[in-house]
Amino acid sequence: MKRVFFIFIIIAYAYCLVGCSAPVERSLPEETDPAIEEVLPPEEELQPAEPVAVQQPEPEETPVLNTKRYIKCLIPSLTVRLGAGTDYSKLGTLDKGDMVVYVAREGGWYKTRYRNRVGYVSAKEGYTSIVSVEYEDERIESVISVGESLLGTPYVYGATRLLYGGNVQKSFDIGEFDCSSLMQYIFYYGADVVLRETTRTQVGQGTEVSKEELRRGDLIFMTNASRKNLTGVERIGHVALYLGDNYILHTASDHAVIEQMSATRWNNYVTARRVL
Repeated sequence: MKRVFFIFIIIAYAYCLVGCSAPVERSLPEETDPAIEEVLPPEEELQPAEPVAVQQPEPEETPVLNTKRYIKCLIPSLTVRLGAGTDYSKLGTLDKGDMVVYVAREGGWYKTRYRNRVGYVSAKEGYTSIVSVEYEDERIESVISVGESLLGTPYVYGATRLLYGGNVQKSFDIGEFDCSSLMQYIFYYGADVVLRETTRTQVGQGTEVSKEELRRGDLIFMTNASRKNLTGVERIGHVALYLGDNYILHTASDHAVIEQMSATRWNNYVTARRVL
């Protein structure tokens, strides 16, 4: 009897153990749509966004400008002298509107270059004024500077050229020029550029530019009374160097000069060429 009771106790104990180890159901959270679920990184991974570098456009290159000064004549006739005073000999004459290059001021006089020498003109108020011109091409300015030193040099029709066929002529005389021989001289010594012998051959050199595109250092070709009715290059009878602001450096009739381009010359305009 005791053995039966003992077996019953063991069976009851085993049943209790099995019942206690049964799994317990747990409620699960409702499923969420992963497409709309916001997933945030851990707090330590949240860092401020790096600034985005914006590429700035490169600035346009600005030409470096230099300034040259001129002495402008304000009276009908102004004497150019060999020294700073009325006691010095006369070297030449400027007409109203003519300009010569400014070198320095010495008391009541301006120093300049004239006929390949040093000259002086009065700095008296009302007689002269100073005009400033900006430029950016040193090579062109070198050509112009050679021409400025020859202002006042007499005009001689058919003057001997410095160069024939690219060769320097022993018979050349720096004391006289016509329009094309002056241009040939200043381009050769100013920029080592060889221009041909006449206006009608020089007009074929360089690049053609329109009147609206003219700039400092361009060659302007014109006709004249004796050639106006001809055709082609035979119409060309004069050449000048354009300086800007309607001024030209050239020689015609009397002597080499810097003066404004007259209405008559604009009417005789044929073409322009850019050599530099």
